This record gives sequence, structure tokens and C-alpha cells, in this order.
Amino acid sequence: MIDVENYSAQETLKNGLQVTIRAIRPDDKSALLAAFRELDERTIYMRFFAPKQHVTPKELKNATEVDFVQTVALVTCIQDGTEEKIIGAGRYIAFGNADPPDRAEVAFTVEEDYHGLGIASLILRHLAGIAKEKGVSNFHADVLPVNKGMLTVFNRSGFPVKREYVDGLAHITLSLTEYPL
Repeated sequence: MIDVENYSAQETLKNGLQVTIRAIRPDDKSALLAAFRELDERTIYMRFFAPKQHVTPKELKNATEVDFVQTVALVTCIQDGTEEKIIGAGRYIAFGNADPPDRAEVAFTVEEDYHGLGIASLILRHLAGIAKEKGVSNFHADVLPVNKGMLTVFNRSGFPVKREYVDGLAHITLSLTEYPL
């Protein structure tokens, strides 16, 4: 059984950069805020579907203090000198009437300087492994149709993908039960 609260894995990106994908921690608040400040307006809009200039203390608390039962959050980090720098983050929030919940909404963000290196795909794979072990059979995501990068991540994930366009969004459903982890 995966110890989700202490989850940590080493990965190598397409460019050879070594990263750590690990569980988010309450003491990540300042690093996560610094990562948010590094995001450009387009990336913020693609993730939140609206301009966003600030992260409130409540949002920061909700992002870093998760229960690892209903909500699982991972960050992707690099070593920046002696400091650990967050360059990507992802989470899922489980929902549904089953006990334990069998569906989850998934979302992630990657700093622009690191787009195209496979970080979102790695986060998705790690979240899927955790979710599958916890009984989640489907991931759901709403994506702006212009967010070609994220749509590509889902399409190349290896998951069976269903896509439906509703109210100007691409609603994506990924079946974890058919994904060989």
C-alpha cells in the first residue's frame, strides 16, 4: 500500500533534468506561492479559466494542507542550489457516492519554462497510480479547448479517453481501470 502522505519518487525529464515528485506538505506554502508568482497570465488562465493575480491565504492553506484521502496533491521539484523549487503541481479530489469514492477531478499546472518536458504526464501517471490503489476508477478534467498542451497530455496518457464539449469546455474522462500501471 502506498504511503501517500510521504510519497516521493525520482524522475528524469526529457531534457535529462532530475526531478522529485512528492506529496505536498503544509510547509510548502512559501514555495508554492513563489511557483504561482512565476506563472504567466496564459498559464494561469488555462488552469483557472480566469485571470488570477493573487493566491489568498485560504487558497494556499487548502492547496498545501490536504487529507490525502479525498484530496491528493503532488508537487514536482528541482534543486535550485540548496533550495528545493516547485516547478509543477497536480491534485485530484475524489467524489461520488461509492465508498470509497470511485471518481476524481484531476488538475495540474507546470511552470512555463518547463512546458514540453513531460512533467504534466509524470504528475498524471503518479496521481493515477495512487488513485487506482485507493479505488478511483475514473479521472475527470475540464479543459479549455485552446489548451492544446493539456489535451495532448490526456490523449497521449495511455488512458482510454472520452471527450465531450459542454459550455465551452472540453470535459475529459480517463478510465484508470484500463490503464496498465
